[in-house]
Amino acid sequence: MSTNNFSSKTWNHKAVCPTVILFLVLLFILPLVTCPLWGQVVQKKQLTPPDYHLWGRLEIDRVSSDEQWVAYKMEYESGNDTLFVIHKDKNKTYSFAKGGVASFTKKAFVCLTNSTLHILNLAAGTDNIIENVSNYAYSKENDLLIIQTKIELIITNPLGGIKRKIQDVNNFSLAPHGAQLVYSTLSNNQYGLSIIDFNKIKNTINILKGNTDKFTAFTWQNEGKSISFFSNSDQKINTSLYYYILKNQKLFRLTPDKLSGTDTTAVFIHNPVFKITISDDLKKVFFCFKNIQSKKEKKSLPEIWNANDKWIYPYNEKEGHFENRLIALWLPEADTAVGLTTNELPKIMLSGDYKYAILSNPKAYEPQFARSGPRDYYILNLETLKKNIFLKKQPSEIKLIIPSPKGKYIAYFRENNWWVYNIKTNTHKNITQTISTSFIAKEEVLGAESACGNPGWSNDDNEILLYDQYDIWAVKPDGSFARRLTHGKERKIRYRIAAFPNKNELKLTYDSYVIDNFYLEKELFLRAQNEDGKTGFFIWKNNFLEKPIVFQDSFIDQLFYGDKKKNFFYKQQRFDQSPQLKIKTDSGQNKLLFRSNPQQDKYYWGKSELIEYQNSKNRNLKGALLYPANFDPKKKYPMIVSIYELESMYLHHYVNPTLNDDIGFNPSVYTTQGYFVLLPDIILYENADTGISAADCVIAATKKAVSSGFINPDKIGLTGHSWGGYETSFIITQTQLFATAVAGAGITDLKSQYFGIGKAIGLSDMWRYEGVQWRINKTPFEAPLPYDRNSPLSNAEKVNTPLLLWTGKEDGTVNPDQSLKYYLALRRLNKKCIMLLYPKEDHNLMNPANQIDLSNRMQQWFDYFLKDDLTSAWISDGTK
Repeated sequence: MSTNNFSSKTWNHKAVCPTVILFLVLLFILPLVTCPLWGQVVQKKQLTPPDYHLWGRLEIDRVSSDEQWVAYKMEYESGNDTLFVIHKDKNKTYSFAKGGVASFTKKAFVCLTNSTLHILNLAAGTDNIIENVSNYAYSKENDLLIIQTKIELIITNPLGGIKRKIQDVNNFSLAPHGAQLVYSTLSNNQYGLSIIDFNKIKNTINILKGNTDKFTAFTWQNEGKSISFFSNSDQKINTSLYYYILKNQKLFRLTPDKLSGTDTTAVFIHNPVFKITISDDLKKVFFCFKNIQSKKEKKSLPEIWNANDKWIYPYNEKEGHFENRLIALWLPEADTAVGLTTNELPKIMLSGDYKYAILSNPKAYEPQFARSGPRDYYILNLETLKKNIFLKKQPSEIKLIIPSPKGKYIAYFRENNWWVYNIKTNTHKNITQTISTSFIAKEEVLGAESACGNPGWSNDDNEILLYDQYDIWAVKPDGSFARRLTHGKERKIRYRIAAFPNKNELKLTYDSYVIDNFYLEKELFLRAQNEDGKTGFFIWKNNFLEKPIVFQDSFIDQLFYGDKKKNFFYKQQRFDQSPQLKIKTDSGQNKLLFRSNPQQDKYYWGKSELIEYQNSKNRNLKGALLYPANFDPKKKYPMIVSIYELESMYLHHYVNPTLNDDIGFNPSVYTTQGYFVLLPDIILYENADTGISAADCVIAATKKAVSSGFINPDKIGLTGHSWGGYETSFIITQTQLFATAVAGAGITDLKSQYFGIGKAIGLSDMWRYEGVQWRINKTPFEAPLPYDRNSPLSNAEKVNTPLLLWTGKEDGTVNPDQSLKYYLALRRLNKKCIMLLYPKEDHNLMNPANQIDLSNRMQQWFDYFLKDDLTSAWISDGTK
């Protein structure tokens, strides 16, 4: 019987297969049942590569509104992914192989697997199937499913009761709150566009018909009060921009020739990043366009690189063609459209109320040699189109200047303080200078201390929310009052506002972050982490101390909840405990719902431990020490030290064993093969001596681990990739502590790379040295000694450690020549070294065959030098 018609007669009612239930019982339920016999007879074994495919990755997908059901995924390298739905109390579980886009309705669970739509009746356990589905959406407000098949669009209640069928639909879009639906039809080579209000579901408003161009890029106003879209020709050119207001049923059309302020031909652009944007008052539509010269200029041959260019040639080719991404404003009621950005001021932010644009030029203070230069910022009144400069030479990182949600202010960070610009009064105020805390901390990997962040504002822009190292503050925009909302400093707990379930945490409108208003009269959900490895979530309420939902000595993430906010679902893991799906119930009980990878019980596994140590300057540091599987305290083990920067954060991270690793090093593979693995922190870099500082930290951490008495001090290896590859290459010039080392894609010659260009971004690498990473803050001409002192190549004659180098031949981040130079130096000095160059690979290896090759070769290398396993002929032949 055909299921395409989707009527009450053609629905395929299908109960969950008994074999699926049996599989679930055997795989997930029985291992959790307390059974003394099982506990006594299970004989553990060593994990080997043929077993790795059994491991999967757990991700929570979503939670039902009533918080009774939760959906989660198990994802596998083989692609045999499965989506599960489980009840929090009733021991009911359903599975969907290859399950994709999913939704909970009021009484059903909906899931699209390839072109098959499953509608699971959660009460009855029956699965209604519709084939040949290309897309679907769910209107929560009206409890309706909109299903697009090959032949029709179906609007129906989830558990039956079709409301409408519409033929010839080729595209549709549901309004943000689910009350309206716009759809496009194609019949007899003509396109039409219509809209339905679900409160009057039998009525159809035909907006356009008889068009030869198709309709694309449907964009709704935030509350669904209007919609904008392009018409697109057969030549894939956007010929018109349309705007439709639902309340008065007005349709407006804009063609490129009506765009004023351009002296060339304009073309509308549908850009996923620079999307159509509609103002809350429905009066403004912002869109992207580009200018096309009437006569295309031929590029000069050869390339011309001027020493006085603002940006060097390759970076300008990647980022400097501003004419290809311009933003314009359309006022439909006034029938006018004008470009806002220009080649002179190409970057744009919008105030939260869409009344102002903030314009800037990233080239303003170029040439300079930081990662990005400061800018002057102009504020443009979108009513009068008059602009004024309001901020000069401001650091331009995107998180350092952010408009407020309601459009009253612009917050910016400079001179280690937060400032607020009042748009209405044209005044600036330093709002944190009198607060007795610092709003900078170590926030970015490989970066110096920087602003902790501005996650949002309170309702109606009444207070700006700011982070310090530990806590969240609410500060009046004039700086007259500040209050600390949390109490993390006292307990060394770092609080941050948790991401909303199923909501993209990073929101952008053109060139700025969009941050939220938070209602402080209600609750805040907080992500928490302390300095000893505990993580979890708290709930904060005004005038009350923050209260833990869950906060334990493990890694906890993915907090999910429904409308009631009474039952909280989360994922919990440790290095020796595969991720688990748990619930904190409204009664306060923590309950296990699902445990991933129960087969781990059959194998020996390691554990993790936080160690503390001091460098030579008595500065306190931490590291994660991972123990070998089947650990015997009477034995001494080899150890591998894996380095980058902040590694102790991985103390409780569970790592699925795999050979498909893009840098060739998997901690679980090594611990299950009888190694200790040390992940030390390296954060106390001294300016102009980052390499020496890194060596100091790593040597101290290694000696601390060796002091446990469990590690053979003569069998310690060192490894790192990228920045860790540089550190590894340098550290072996400073110490004989390591019996061998593996360095991947690292910089080895600071002076030559200073004058290099990163192909991935097209930018000179000078910024890495004069700030951020190496912190030398001077050129090699001004201070040659720090470059030599911290360069692996300059110290290569001191190397006595057998070294395996590897890199991708197409590495766009670190030039492969850096590995080659070090290889040639060690070869000339008669040192033991082998280099692996992977063709068609970038900074990280993406080809699965190359990943497996690198993983195997690295393990063979460490086994050769740390376990005296001399069976790998390629190592013997290459290091004789």
